Amino acid sequence: MSQVKVEFHQASLSKRKLLKSASVGGAALAIAPGIKLFQSAYAKADDQPVSEISRWGLLIDVNRCADDCDDCVDACQLENGWGKGSSDEQHSRDDQKAQWIRTVHVKDPQTRREFNMPVMCQHCENPPCQDVCPTGASFKRADGIVMVDRHICIGCRYCMMACPYKARSFVHESLSDQRAHQPRGKGCVESCTLCAHRVDKGKIPACVESCTHGAMLFGDLNDPESPISRKLASIPSRQLREDLKLNTGVRYSGI
Repeated sequence: MSQVKVEFHQASLSKRKLLKSASVGGAALAIAPGIKLFQSAYAKADDQPVSEISRWGLLIDVNRCADDCDDCVDACQLENGWGKGSSDEQHSRDDQKAQWIRTVHVKDPQTRREFNMPVMCQHCENPPCQDVCPTGASFKRADGIVMVDRHICIGCRYCMMACPYKARSFVHESLSDQRAHQPRGKGCVESCTLCAHRVDKGKIPACVESCTHGAMLFGDLNDPESPISRKLASIPSRQLREDLKLNTGVRYSGI
């Protein structure tokens, strides 16, 4: 009899979705007895498009972010080949450096409370970058991940001006040392992709995986039974620039 092994990660499926996945998988395997399928509950086949069934998001607890910790930044650089993760990326000016994710130090002038928080593309439901892009290079996937199509990006940088989070970078120089799963190119805009190449294979983003303080929780915002949805329902959380009504996929607690 065919066996199906489902591996769970931080954003586990609800029982209803899991049973549905198992029934579909069982039907498919019935035509090929003896085959063992090892697949994450969230992984998709390479020939299958993403769907709006899931909306991927992050919950960041700034109370757990340790002082002077840049593990999430370092992990993103190594995973996606920018900054420290690139051996040939040179810049004549510091403000030209790529910055997919950065650590921001916040200080309340009234209470004098201080904390650190990672800031990256907020993966808005209504992305301003997409609205101003003249070619459609800035786009939002069906699962909520906001990305840039480098094949049609003309480097106008309108999206950089429209982004209220300063989350996008422009590649000023030619690059040769790149990751196969994350090609980068001179004259293009780039930003956090929530490690879509990992998510599509059922893994969590590199920043989340590297966080040893448990400050980052990744999962399906559309699934009310996912850990991230349960957490959001039980604690206060906020969006950055809530006044813009962008319905961001990245939420913060403790700010």
